[in-house]
Amino acid sequence: MNNPSIQHNQLRMLFWETTAACNLKCIHCRAMATENRDAEELSPEQSIDLLRSIASFARPVVVLSGGEPLVRPDIYDIASFGTQLGLKMVLATNGTTLDTASAHRLKDAGIQRVSVSIDGSDSAGHDAFRGVPGAFDSALSGIESLKGVGMPFQINTSVTRANLGRLPQILEMTKSLGACALHLFLLVPTGCGKQIAEDEMIEPIDYERVLNWLYDSSRTASIDLKATCAPHYFRIVRQQASAESREQKAEITMHPLHAETKGCLAGSAVCFVSHKGDVYPCGYLPVSAGNVLHTPLQRIWEESELFKQLRDPSLLTGKCGGCQFIRVCGGCRARAYAETGDYLSQEPYCAYEPRKAHVQI
Repeated sequence: MNNPSIQHNQLRMLFWETTAACNLKCIHCRAMATENRDAEELSPEQSIDLLRSIASFARPVVVLSGGEPLVRPDIYDIASFGTQLGLKMVLATNGTTLDTASAHRLKDAGIQRVSVSIDGSDSAGHDAFRGVPGAFDSALSGIESLKGVGMPFQINTSVTRANLGRLPQILEMTKSLGACALHLFLLVPTGCGKQIAEDEMIEPIDYERVLNWLYDSSRTASIDLKATCAPHYFRIVRQQASAESREQKAEITMHPLHAETKGCLAGSAVCFVSHKGDVYPCGYLPVSAGNVLHTPLQRIWEESELFKQLRDPSLLTGKCGGCQFIRVCGGCRARAYAETGDYLSQEPYCAYEPRKAHVQI
């Protein structure tokens, strides 16, 4: 590829909704998952074609998600084929159906890490969020199965008003379980999440508190901590590091993850493929750039006008467009779209007010 802009926007992570079916009834579900699999779900043959298409031009991390990906009986074959193509295959699950046999099959298929969703520090909080009694205990049992076969795993937690005050306990639980990471997901009002926005979405000032707590915790935590769907975290990292540098009169070394990436990566380093093959900038921005059944993924990635717009921060409007942190944050394009119908408008859940005159950072 000779186009510098294409080289700059390498596909680094692809989230694939392998199915919309799920055994739980989570109140925040992006996919609005159902009990039964969709007849339009990519077939085993179409799934193999998708993996070939990905590997033909990129080597991203491929996240097999859902719904609940373990609902698909061929998920192990999908993972194995991706591994054979040289793709880094990982899997996102609610953990409730994992047992020793399935954990072994995931490991044999080349899955390199499994994320398990835990949204409370106890069964009461988690089960209420997941909509099924016993989900917490089943997820912990699934984690033990992963540990038994030596599979690295992380905990994914969606931050809501219900668990906002329990994040330190969730972090301690994550460490005690032996996870390698805790990833916090800040809710985006889409899918079922749109219905619970008023009840569960935290306020912008709480976003600031959570992300500052995450930064402070990351300085001493023995595991990796990451914020997802929270691009303003990268502003906070730089603000905190700058303040510490002035205070200590020394250069602050940031975690490589913070130094090498930026906030919203939708359409510039990340994309999402639905169970029907539709390609979106991320799983929370419901504007399609094309469908892999009709257009090669590489062409969608490189030529989509939607993706081109998302890669150009000069197009952002409102306070995002005038912010000195525009190139390291960029605001959540999905939240902007959910709030205004314009994915280039300002991030509605950011409490930061940019300086009138600024130098972009």
